[in-house]
Parts: sequence; structure tokens; C-alpha cells
Amino acid sequence: MNRIQKSYYNLGTLINLTLFGNPDLQELEQSHNLIAHYEDLFTVNRSHSEVTQINQAAGQHPVVVSDAVYSLVKQAILLSQENFGFNALIGPLVKLWKIGFDDAQVPSESQISQCLQLINPWDCELDDDKLTVYLKRANMQLDLGAIAKGYIADRIHDYWQALGKLAGIIDLGGNLLLMGNSPLHDNQQWSIGIQSPQSQHRKSIAAINWGPCSVVTSGIYERYLETANGYYHHILNPKTGKPLNNNLASVTIFSKHSIDGEIETGKLFFAGGPLVGWANKRTDIYGAVFVTKDKKIILQKLPQTAVTLLDDHYELTNSKKEFGF
Repeated sequence: MNRIQKSYYNLGTLINLTLFGNPDLQELEQSHNLIAHYEDLFTVNRSHSEVTQINQAAGQHPVVVSDAVYSLVKQAILLSQENFGFNALIGPLVKLWKIGFDDAQVPSESQISQCLQLINPWDCELDDDKLTVYLKRANMQLDLGAIAKGYIADRIHDYWQALGKLAGIIDLGGNLLLMGNSPLHDNQQWSIGIQSPQSQHRKSIAAINWGPCSVVTSGIYERYLETANGYYHHILNPKTGKPLNNNLASVTIFSKHSIDGEIETGKLFFAGGPLVGWANKRTDIYGAVFVTKDKKIILQKLPQTAVTLLDDHYELTNSKKEFGF
């Protein structure tokens, strides 16, 4: 089967788009244009984006936004109000720590305390009729970074389906969406590597064989600040204002939709491990892979028969064996 692949740089990461069958380069270019369009709407790193306009008007007035921005902001705020760890208003803390940027720092307790007063999701007012978003307090900052990639990946998948494409790979850096049956293997399944938290060379410690799916990974090794006093990763706890502290190195979610993968990685990361009854009634969420700091690979919902262990320094187990469920 023919294949065409092209790389781009958007969303702060390297993007790889691959189509199989009889693809046309223009189809990838149009896909990239769609990604760039959504980035222009959602980013907080450009002065003209709609999310930036919302932030600039914080404490002053509501901002009318497009349908796409309103629907994603509303979903993000409602999720934030569930208080499981995801918080779309964590922007002030992100900009305070600046982890992943050259000027990253360990802020003072007083600076953290000030930011914690600006991240209450109930201080965001949404108007479904006018499609307006209003951050009620000055210096509040909306940040959709924890959910936007998943939304965008799903929209590219929708576009490819509308074109009638049979198979493809949407790789948005940490968000992988595998469309159709894999033409790369005789069993028509995709082989997805689980990255080592300790490797700088993207070495895989396990491979998961699965059909069409989204794969979203969140890990403490992705962006971090290391000083003489400690190691600080980018996953910030909105309750403490500091990097989340538990035994997890990464969580990977296998699901139908990429945005669900974004949401569930956050939920399980903040839970610190498998949750009793997690996604049992969700046929569109296939399972989770946890990698712990003490080198265990724990599966929830996913069968061990789907996994090949690639590094014997790690122990492969499952939530039933580890936690009794």
C-alpha cells in the first residue's frame, strides 16, 4: 500500500502526518492548515488568538468567541469544576513556573499562593446564547494546553474520514491517533511503543498491539526543571501550586477519541494509579498503561496478551494483581 508522510512544527512540537492508500500531498497540506487554524484559535502564545483575548479581558468584560472555542472552553471549564486535577485556568501557575522554557524557575511560596487565588474554575462565566467567556478576576488566565491537542487530533481524523481515507497516522507529539486497520502488519493491528521515562532516546519498554485507536501519554519526563535542590516536572497540582508528587512516571490512555485520552490521563495521573471501576461502562475507552517510578508497568482494562515487554528491568503486571481490582 502506498504511503505519504510529512512533518510540520506546530503546537510547540514536531507533528507527523501519514496517509496510506493513494494519498495526495495536498491532503496533508490541508490537514496541516486545519491544525494551524486551530492553533491560531487556542494558543496562549500569540497575541491575536481568541483564548488570548479572553485572558486580556479578565476582570473587565466578556469576550465573544467562535463556536469551536466556546465549545472547547465550556467542556474544559465543566471538567475543571469536577475537581479531579484537570484545571483549564491553571495558566497563572504555568507562566509562574515556566517549566519547559529557558527561563524556568522555582517560585516562592508567596508567588504560588497568589496564583492559587486566580485558578478557581467557578470564576469563569459562560453564556450559551451570546457565546461569551468571562474570567471574573483580573490576571486570570485560561490555558487549553491540556486538552486542545486531543480536540485537534479528533478534527483531523474527522477530516480524513470525510475524504474517505482508510488508514493513517496523526502524531501530534504525545497524542497519537491511528486511523483504520494497520497496513504495516499482517494482523492489521498497530504496534504502539510505551516510552521509557529514563531514556533520552525514546526507547520503548513495552509494545501494545491494538486496532484503530487514540493513544495519549502524559509523563513527568516530558518537560522538567532540574536544580541543585530537586527535580520539578510540568504536571502542576492545582491544589498545591506545585508539581504533582506521586509514584507515577507516565500514564498512557487507549481510547476511541483523542480528547478522552487527554481527560483520562489527567484523571488517572492525579489519582496516582488505577481507579476502582474506571471506565468499566465506557466501550470507547479501551484501557490504560501506568509506568511507575519503581519500574512497574501496570495495565488497567487492557489484556496482558496485547502487550510485549521489551525491557526486562520493568515488571509487567495489572491492576487486579497490584490492587485487587
